[in-house]
Amino acid sequence: MNRRCFLRGTAAVGAVGTAGLAGCLERLGFKEQSAWANPPLVENRPDAVYLPASREEMGMYGTATDGDYAAALTYTFPHRFWVVSGGKERVGVNADDSHHLMFSLWDRQTGTVLPVNTRIEILQDGSPVDIGVSSLWPMLSQRMGFHYGDNVQLPGEGEYTARIRAGPVTLERTGAFEGRLGSRATLEIDFEYARSDINGLSFSTIDESKRGSRDALPLMGHGGSEDSGGSKDNGGSGGSSKTGGGGDGSETSGSGGRPMGQATPIEDLPGELLGTERSGDVVLPVLTADIARFTDGGTYLAVCPRTPYNDLIVPFTSLSATVERDGSVVHEGTLTETLDGTYGHHYGLAVDDLAAGDQITITVDTPPQVARHDGYETAFFEFEPVTYTV
Repeated sequence: MNRRCFLRGTAAVGAVGTAGLAGCLERLGFKEQSAWANPPLVENRPDAVYLPASREEMGMYGTATDGDYAAALTYTFPHRFWVVSGGKERVGVNADDSHHLMFSLWDRQTGTVLPVNTRIEILQDGSPVDIGVSSLWPMLSQRMGFHYGDNVQLPGEGEYTARIRAGPVTLERTGAFEGRLGSRATLEIDFEYARSDINGLSFSTIDESKRGSRDALPLMGHGGSEDSGGSKDNGGSGGSSKTGGGGDGSETSGSGGRPMGQATPIEDLPGELLGTERSGDVVLPVLTADIARFTDGGTYLAVCPRTPYNDLIVPFTSLSATVERDGSVVHEGTLTETLDGTYGHHYGLAVDDLAAGDQITITVDTPPQVARHDGYETAFFEFEPVTYTV
């Protein structure tokens, strides 16, 4: 069914209906207001990843490339989210919001989603328009993965151009990323905003008996039913995505070739896996490896944080490690957020020497500084140190 919109006219009208309802009502003399209602919010939510009360369809406007960078511009209903910048702040829906505008950014060579500083400008007839924001928040969504998004306020229906400025990537870059992604990119995507496209998107609620359970919605484009979550903890995913900008509101398999920001599968990570403990509901696989590009004769310690269920990367956080031997600290340091062709997005530290029996304690010093959609806003805040044995 369609997302509820508020209507005005000669009588009050119920809100949720089938695709094309807005058009039928307009023919009857009703007019749509530029106002939106937030979907239900689960009560008694756990301090962990949970199954939200509803799911929304996404529409795609298009893609663009510039050098090593690629971007996809997408949209859905305006909705609440939570910004994390030191503390946590809820962002609600404004009556003037036209839609929730999003884009994903990735490396064309490896298909790796890029955590990077970005800005966006919307132009109409070559001139900038005020959309209420100058950049979109880096975000985690159970269905969209890692992306950039915000509720925006377009002045009206019509043709626009989104100009996305991204880069340079400031994370440590090794392997396939070494010497690359150090420049800025400008990616432009033309699109047409029509209110009927937003109204045509599907919206569904999750069975009340499942809301708030320790689970997650499947990622778009990977199959899965309306009420199901991820197919298994620490992996597996599913879902679907609308690949056209509007249309009949049906969902089709695939996400338009857009990477979702999933971490490298644990079984594909090189080195010795010391364990996959969980803290703050973040899964923390820790590995050691002797790889020359990371160390000068020592051992590389790699931590590859990810969300449970869908294995999404957890960027923009800070971690540290302490190595103890026979009760004494022999090494401690801050892990560096890194992009590597083999490990993907991870946090790494070179250690001079490790011995069998050493205790490695990983501490999350700063929660991930990314905005969250429903289902993630209560997780990834309160962390306890976790210890692994070499």
